[in-house]
Amino acid sequence: MSLFEAIILGIAQGLTEFLPISSTAHLRIVPALAGWQDPGAAFTAIVQIGTLIAVLIYFFRDIVTISGAVIKGLMNASPLGTPDAKMGWMIAAGTIPIVVFGLLFKTEIETSLRSLYWISAALITLAIILSLAEWLIKKRIAKGIEPKSMSDIRWKEALIIGLVQSIALIPGSSRSGVTITGGLFMNLSRETAARFSFLLSLPAVFAAGIYQLYKSWDSLMASTNDLVNLIVATLVAGIVGYASIAFLITFLKQHSTAVFIIYRIALGLTILALIATGTVQA
Repeated sequence: MSLFEAIILGIAQGLTEFLPISSTAHLRIVPALAGWQDPGAAFTAIVQIGTLIAVLIYFFRDIVTISGAVIKGLMNASPLGTPDAKMGWMIAAGTIPIVVFGLLFKTEIETSLRSLYWISAALITLAIILSLAEWLIKKRIAKGIEPKSMSDIRWKEALIIGLVQSIALIPGSSRSGVTITGGLFMNLSRETAARFSFLLSLPAVFAAGIYQLYKSWDSLMASTNDLVNLIVATLVAGIVGYASIAFLITFLKQHSTAVFIIYRIALGLTILALIATGTVQA
């Protein structure tokens, strides 16, 4: 790809990785509309390292606190001795399902599931499920049931949201989208669901990015141009991703996810219309 394409795809990755609208879908759709080649699942996974760094910077204090508590707990032979240590182990346990399913369905994820039919279906279906989660939140509030904060998250919430995260392996579903939806179903506040979603993403995104980087290393080293473009896309994704995190956390303190639900449905229907008219190939 050209440097221009790399910058545009980096912006698309950074903007959409943390919003519940699917970065993978946009990295598949933008090239299709522009007449570029599909950058592929490997490119997507590696560029996500940029947004991973954005999460590390934004939640630096949380990560240091949780990591320190885990290490201290192990040294004191009391791994679950503090809430922060327990949070660390809950995040680790919640990561297991996506790793297992990612390995089991690796071939499908990198090939057939990248069809625009799958992506549009995932965009629309998850929008409907997210709207149901929003309805439940409003119903609970009307009954006087307060949503949960980060300190209220227990093993049940962590494991169920971790299992739900596996759905994100389907392009178009959105990792943040499915985990935030899972959090809302578990009665987490919107802001808490987003924060836990981002922290939960760290191990899985890091593992996927490093794995794809290792797999693609020889081909990347064989082409200086491809390597430079990948580095640029990753840096751009990280910078834009940091702003995206800050926006979403602030936005969800005062607003619902309605705008993202509408966007997902509109985008899914637009993709189907473009396929039907032959504008893009599925």
